[in-house]
Amino acid sequence: MKKYLVALIALLFVGILAACGSDEGTEADGEKKTIQFGATTGPYSDMVTKAIAPLLEEKGYEVKNTEFSDYIQPNNALANGDLDANLFQHKIYLEAFAEENGLDLSEVIIVPTAPMGLFSNKYDSIDAIEDGSTIVIANDPTNLARTLLMLQDEGLITISEEVDPLTASVKDIVENPKNINFEEIEAGQLPRAVESEDLAAVPGNFALAAEMDLLDALALENMPDDYRNRVVVNTKDLDAQFVKDIKEVIESEEFEAIIDEEFQGFGKPEWMLNR
Repeated sequence: MKKYLVALIALLFVGILAACGSDEGTEADGEKKTIQFGATTGPYSDMVTKAIAPLLEEKGYEVKNTEFSDYIQPNNALANGDLDANLFQHKIYLEAFAEENGLDLSEVIIVPTAPMGLFSNKYDSIDAIEDGSTIVIANDPTNLARTLLMLQDEGLITISEEVDPLTASVKDIVENPKNINFEEIEAGQLPRAVESEDLAAVPGNFALAAEMDLLDALALENMPDDYRNRVVVNTKDLDAQFVKDIKEVIESEEFEAIIDEEFQGFGKPEWMLNR
C-alpha cells in the first residue's frame, strides 16, 4: 500500500510540473502574448485602447497601455524594456531623439494622425478672410513650418522655392496677397488664441486636448507622412511576431473602420489612402 501511495504522489508531482510548464509555454517557445504599449495621454492613448488593443486581443494577446504626460519618457521606457512599443511621435522627432540619446529604435507603421487646423470664430471660410487679418501661429520650428505649408496649400501665402518647406519660417514668405499678420506664440497656447484673434493655426493634439472639433476648422493640414505619428519598437524586435501582428492589425479594414468612427478628422497616411 505504501508503495502505491509513493507512486501516486510522484505521478501527481509530475502532473503539477507539466501544468506549470504549459502555463509558461507561450514565453518559453518565444511567442510573446502580453504587449506593453505606451502613449501620450489623449488621442493616441485612445487609439491604442480603442483600436489597436481590441484587435490584438482577438489574436490572443493581452495588451496593457501606459499613459505619459511628456515626450521624453515613452522612448526611454521603450529602450530600457519597460515598454514593447509606443505611439506618440513623428519621424523627425524619433530620429533626432534616438540620435541624441544613443537609442536603437525603429518605426513599425504610420498611423492616422490629428492634423493642424486653421480655426476662427470670426470667419467661416478661407475666402472670407479679410485683408490685414492676424493669424496666430506656433513659434517652434516644426509646427511653424507645418503651418506655413498649410497656409500655402490654401492659397494664402507662397513660400520661397529656394528653402526646404519642412524648415520654412515667416521670413521665407515671398507672397502674401491678403497682407496677413503673423503672431508667434507657444503651441500649447494656440487654442485660447482662437477666442481673441482673427484666426489661429492649432496643431491637432492641442486642439483635441482643448476639446475642439477638427471638423470645425476652416482648413485642415495636408500633413506629410514625416509628421504623422507611428508605432515604434526597439530595432532588435522588428522581426518579432508580436511586431508583425501589430502591423497586421493596423493595416486591417477593421482598424480603419474604427478610425473613421472614433477619430474623425484624422489624416490618413499614404499607405492607407493608396491601397
